[in-house]
This record gives sequence, C-alpha cells and structure tokens, in this order.
Amino acid sequence: MIHTIRFRITVLYSGLLFVLAALVLGGIYFTVSNTTDQRPVTTEIAKTYSRTNQYLGKREVVFMEEVENAVNVETMATLRNYSLLTLAGLYVASLGIGWVLAGRVLRPVRSITHTAEEIQATDLNRRIKLHGPRDELKDLADTIDTMLDRLEEAFSAQRQLIDDASHELRSPLTIIRANVDAVLADPGASEEERARAVAIIDRATTRMTRLVEDLLATARRQGAAFADADLDLARVVGEACEEYTAPAAARDITIGRRLGAGLETTGDADALRRAVSNLLSNAVRLSPSGGTIRVGAGRADGWLWAAVRDDGPGLREADQARVFDRFWRGEASRRDRHTGLGLAIVRQIVESHGGRVEVFSRLGEGATFVLWLPPRDGAPGTPPHGNPLA
Repeated sequence: MIHTIRFRITVLYSGLLFVLAALVLGGIYFTVSNTTDQRPVTTEIAKTYSRTNQYLGKREVVFMEEVENAVNVETMATLRNYSLLTLAGLYVASLGIGWVLAGRVLRPVRSITHTAEEIQATDLNRRIKLHGPRDELKDLADTIDTMLDRLEEAFSAQRQLIDDASHELRSPLTIIRANVDAVLADPGASEEERARAVAIIDRATTRMTRLVEDLLATARRQGAAFADADLDLARVVGEACEEYTAPAAARDITIGRRLGAGLETTGDADALRRAVSNLLSNAVRLSPSGGTIRVGAGRADGWLWAAVRDDGPGLREADQARVFDRFWRGEASRRDRHTGLGLAIVRQIVESHGGRVEVFSRLGEGATFVLWLPPRDGAPGTPPHGNPLA
C-alpha cells in the first residue's frame, strides 16, 4: 500500500498540514514568549508584625511582580503543552481526512481503471462516460473514450476487410480446387479439358494476385513506412498515362491529356501514380473500342486536381455513393470479376494526402473521377465541388 497514489497523497497532505500548523503555533508561542516576562520566581524573608506592632517572626514574602511572573510561566507551559497535543491530534486527524479526500479525488481514476480492465480487443463498445465537473480527470476520461471510438472504428474496419477479403479469396480458391480435382487429377481427362482447366485456373490466380496486390497497397498507405516528398502532379499524371498508352491502343482507345504547369505538392508520387493508374485501368476496361479517355490536371480555387473521364456505361446515382466502398462492384466489374478494391484504394490515397475524391456520372454517358489535392504550401478552406473536365 505504501506505493499507492492514495497513500502518497495522504502522507503529503498530512505532512504539509502538520508543518503549516507547527509553523503557526510555533510563531504564536514564540511571539507570546518574547513579549511576556518569564524570569524565575524569587522570594524574600521578611519580619512580620501584628496590628499592635507585636513581632510575629520571619516569613517568605512574594511580591506582586513575582506573582505575575509565576502566572506567565505557568501560562506559557500550558500553551506549550496544549500546542503539542493539538499538533499531534491534528496530524492524526489530517491522516484520516487526507485518506478520505484522496479516495474521493481518485474515485474517477478507479472508474477509468475498472472500465479499461473490462475492455477487450474483441469488445470495444464499453465507454467510461465519466460524470462530474470539467476537470483534468474528466478530460482524461473523455480523451480515452475518443481513443476507444477510433479503435473500435479501426477494428471494425479491419474485421470487415478481413471478412471481405476472405470471401473474395474463397471463390478463386474454390474454382482452382474444383478444376484440379475434376480435371487435372483425372488421368482420363482429355487435352482439351486440361487446357480449359488450366485457363480457368490461370484466370483465378490472376484475380487472386490482383486482390493481394490491392490489399498490400491498402496496408502500405496505412503503414508507417510511407514517406512523402515534393512532386509535380502533372508529371505523376503524365507517367500514369504513359503506362496505359499501350493497353488503350490495343483496344483502339485514345487517351487525351490536358495537363497544366506548376502543380507542385507534397506526397507519395508512387501512391498518387497508382491512384491515377487505377482510374485509367477502369477507364480502359470499361470504355468501348474506339472511345476516348480524357485525362487532365490543373488548379482551381487554390487546390490541385487530377481527373479521368471515360466513355463507359456510367453509374446510376444510387451507386455513386457506394462506388468507393471496399469490394463494391458494379455490373461491369462483376462480369469481369474485378476485385472491387481499386477505387477504395484511390479514395484512401487521396484522403491520406488531405484531399477528396469525387465522381460525376450518368447512366450510359460515362464517368468522370476527380482527385482534389492540396498544393505544397497548403490549401485554403475545403476542396471545391465541380467537374473540371466538364
């Protein structure tokens, strides 16, 4: 118990009160002692006579000054004794009062400790919800509650990601296992059946590889190994366009560029290039043969923007709010078994850079994805709304 905060607060409180009381009583005693005559009491031998002048003998005689001096000496002795008794009683009483007060002051700490002991990683819905005055302990409890809110949100997102990833990985694994058991492990299977099974397995493994890469990209942006540096947004967008020039040309799709100058910002060039590449990948995949993909980068209202517009099937208004969710896939994505993580990674990358991503689309009229990013010297206010490629 000697190491508990309550014990230390009690001893400190009692000790300070004892020292203060000792100083006050000592000061009073010292002042009274210095202003009071306290010399030793003396007596004299004097002859005594009766009223008739008859000699009665010798007796001790005490003068009035000596009587006053004796009273002063006795009073100071009494004051000293009572002061010592008062100090002793005050110290004992202060220990009890200090113990009770320390317990009341530390009661919120016990509540915080009790709640923290009951909270587990699998159950983060408990909160301290400390009531009382707005003091340091209330601020501490509120801060812990806020931290628990963030932890619960992070764990929920992690569990959801694991569940979704497990579901997405289960399908290609089932396909691979079924084909291996039904065809490749059957010695009587024909070469045509084996070739078809290999092609199916190849598509399943490609899908799994793409999913794992997307998951690694998601984890990388959340990790501590991410490093930002100065970059030119126009150059990043241009490099992403160059990477998809050949895939677009293979489908007879043209990529048109409109890149501004002086678009300096701070961030991860590889991550931003991946964000633009994900948009270009969707645009090349969804645009019809002979179509055009418009790519642009510029500045508006102090913010930098990069946008990709395709001639694909577009999005319904109800789907536009869900298009950036993890593992959400539209009809076109479901047909080609897309992972559903590409746009979620785009949003994660942009938001981690302090920006925002928007989509503008109408069903049957293509879609435009806009990335708003702050410049190197910061951006005023919130990102603007609007389609800069409109």
